[in-house]
Amino acid sequence: MKRLRACLGAATGVMLTAAATTALVAGHASGATTALDNRWYAAAPYLMPLDNDPPDPAAIMDATGLKAFQLAFVLAPNGGGCSPTWGGTAPVSSDTAVQSVINTVRAKGGDVSISVGGYGGTKLGQTCSDAAATAAAYQQVITKYGLHAIDFDLEEPEYENTAAIRNEIGAAKILQQNNPGLYVSVTTAGTADGTGWFGKQMLLEAKSQGFTPNNFSIMPFDGGFNGAASQTSALTNFNALLQSTFGWDQATAYAHEGFSGMNGRSDSGEIFTQADFQTVLDYATAHNMDRFTFWSLNRDRQCSPVDNGGRTSGTCSSVAQNSWDFAKYSVKFAGATPPSTTPTPPPPPTGCKTAWSSSAVYTAGDEVSYNQHNWKAKWWTQNEVPTASDWGVWQDEGAC
Repeated sequence: MKRLRACLGAATGVMLTAAATTALVAGHASGATTALDNRWYAAAPYLMPLDNDPPDPAAIMDATGLKAFQLAFVLAPNGGGCSPTWGGTAPVSSDTAVQSVINTVRAKGGDVSISVGGYGGTKLGQTCSDAAATAAAYQQVITKYGLHAIDFDLEEPEYENTAAIRNEIGAAKILQQNNPGLYVSVTTAGTADGTGWFGKQMLLEAKSQGFTPNNFSIMPFDGGFNGAASQTSALTNFNALLQSTFGWDQATAYAHEGFSGMNGRSDSGEIFTQADFQTVLDYATAHNMDRFTFWSLNRDRQCSPVDNGGRTSGTCSSVAQNSWDFAKYSVKFAGATPPSTTPTPPPPPTGCKTAWSSSAVYTAGDEVSYNQHNWKAKWWTQNEVPTASDWGVWQDEGAC
């Protein structure tokens, strides 16, 4: 999940018991919230709350009906250590900025998932001593924000590190066990045959640990993709890979499969339009896939001036669009209907009154027609052509 992230910033834990975890979450007042249906967490687009000109989530919710956001990214401290930070620099323990964003979303009836990892930076799986310590670090995030969902974004360079991936998968399994009902997604790079060698090794690690998340999602972009057809082909191939790895039938594999796209122009210059998103959405819903998301809401707006696909930006899509066009596909995947942005049509024309005559005398309340509009006289008049004017004698009553 390259997605312009390389430039964005790059104690021993113990396994918590389920009872202790539940008590911690319940005891944190600012984090307590009612969970949404899992379909919303599955549809949550990525949002960087501290970087890339963060949009107002409340405005997006009002415009699209979106209820869930995938906040990114939690990393290890840039200086090393096994404690969670936003982007490697802002400790989760003392955070108030992201908490404010979460409070805004929850006040409007929504919720968030938090994504750990991403492209670039140092991940907790690389710096924590083992899976239990990694899980304890992530548990701090779950507890502070009262999370009902978490995303493990496993990609370069971490997924080339066998020990780090063992820690991440092991931590995901621990968190799943210790936080009943936690929605867990695992996101990794996509290729034409589903995912690459490191992605396949990650799946084998999950199998060896007996870990099954809600979904394994691939990112079919930045790999020579050309529109929706190449993406749905990759999803089909990834489904076959899930079947062969875990011994699932096709339907079970689709029920544990997800799509994570990139709206507009990708890092490698691929272009994915609204029509491409609709095609992949149709594929995902037809196959009962578990997840449909994209990178990112920070980019879900038209560049100014209009860029026409000439560059890749972290703050706009580089394709022609209205703000939050791509978010509406996530809303549809969740099963909701986005608010209509079509202007209310004018009322149909009414019948025309008797045609205006330059020689006739009209008094207040008399009605005539002129130039396919009906007009009403405000006072006595003769030989005054009906025109729209605040100070004129005639009041326009609309087309006829």
